[in-house]
Amino acid sequence: MKLFWCPKTRAARALWLLEESGLDYELVTIDIRDPGKPRDPDFARASPLGKVPAIQDGEVHVAESAAIALYLADRYPDTGLGVPIDHPQRGDFLFWTMFTPGVIEPAIAEKFSGMDPNPTSYSWGSYDKMVETFGAVVGEREWILGDRFSAADTLLGSSAYFMKQFGLLQDGGPIADYAARCVARPAYQRALEQDDI
Repeated sequence: MKLFWCPKTRAARALWLLEESGLDYELVTIDIRDPGKPRDPDFARASPLGKVPAIQDGEVHVAESAAIALYLADRYPDTGLGVPIDHPQRGDFLFWTMFTPGVIEPAIAEKFSGMDPNPTSYSWGSYDKMVETFGAVVGEREWILGDRFSAADTLLGSSAYFMKQFGLLQDGGPIADYAARCVARPAYQRALEQDDI
């Protein structure tokens, strides 16, 4: 398997996911900061928009963090990072896996841009509602699905840590505490060592 990535980008969460999985992979660095540089043809097939992360797993190409998380969790169930289709927690797993790209990221963009909240019109609700919802769940559980870590936690944990780094969370709050639990994981630390190139 190849992971197409660029250091110091959101592609680090796919790197973390692969470290959690224990699967063998090859890192292929894509310099997204130099669009004129020739691209690996496999990367072009995997990511039509030219964005990282993307993976190639045999003949399968997948781009976008949440899609990669769902693919790897379903394709490699022995990793324990997914939830079987017929399991009662499958709906929660899907919801929380998509919460990062569908709710957290647009809500953060709202916050940074200074947009007026419009929870009835914005598909993500509002930044404050996102924090309230996310915080209520991780304040009561060790991981998003309870006592077991999942692929959804790699997306949510990386977003929570981003929010903490950029001063969007108060210390000691439930999301900041969740971020601390996530970054303390050995697989996160291994990914960080590689991302800190």
